[in-house]
Amino acid sequence: MPEEGWLSRPNETPSPLIVLDDVVKVYETGEVPFTALKHVHLHVGAGEFVGLIGKSGSGKTTLINMITGIDRPTSGDVIVGGTNLGGLSENELAAWRGRTIGVVFQFFQLLPTLTVIENVMLPMDFCNMYAPLERPERAMHLLEQIEMADQAHKLPSALSGGQQQRVAIVRALCMRPRIMLLDEPTSSLDPEMVGEVLEVMTTLGRAGMTMICVTHEMGFARRVADRIVMMDEGEVVEVAPPGAFFDAGRGNPRVRAFLDRIMRV
Repeated sequence: MPEEGWLSRPNETPSPLIVLDDVVKVYETGEVPFTALKHVHLHVGAGEFVGLIGKSGSGKTTLINMITGIDRPTSGDVIVGGTNLGGLSENELAAWRGRTIGVVFQFFQLLPTLTVIENVMLPMDFCNMYAPLERPERAMHLLEQIEMADQAHKLPSALSGGQQQRVAIVRALCMRPRIMLLDEPTSSLDPEMVGEVLEVMTTLGRAGMTMICVTHEMGFARRVADRIVMMDEGEVVEVAPPGAFFDAGRGNPRVRAFLDRIMRV
């Protein structure tokens, strides 16, 4: 596993790095509009690791999409690193996203016809970052950090699910993002593969990467996160450090119902 400090990033700006101010998202689906986010207020500091939890359909992925600029709020402001995303065109958003945010999805999103190292280099090629001759060297260096250099010239189909997700994380890191957003990165993995992905994420958090991770791994969230943010029915219903959330948070009936349900599974 990589040592702490293995990821070189630009100096961070003062906190908060991410601000959601009264964010509402309404989808006009059919006859009845669906409100996915209801007046969400959230600040995330530079270098903070936030565990984002809640039942399926509570708005977690929609919240991630607001921060990436993949989707836009119906009302309210999303400000990341001092940039109000509402003021950017689609082309400007794409360029900003490539420079600022690394995203890891539930499914690995590796291109099946490209080798591992070609998948890692793809964002650098797309954004024309680093000299062409530097890109393979940087990609291989990152693969070495997760002990995957020996798999560099294989196709994704030759890798396990855990290995593919580790490659997806490295691909998201290749542009030296200021922020990593991870949307249930272990939920599609077999149980024996979860640990290797959580280990990479733990190392990133301890190295000071600003991270928001949607997860159902409660033990991991309690151990690694600086704060737990719980969503329910499109609302942020609790924000607290892990110890306070898992202990004192049970005083909130919505938190208690969620934790009781999780513990029974």
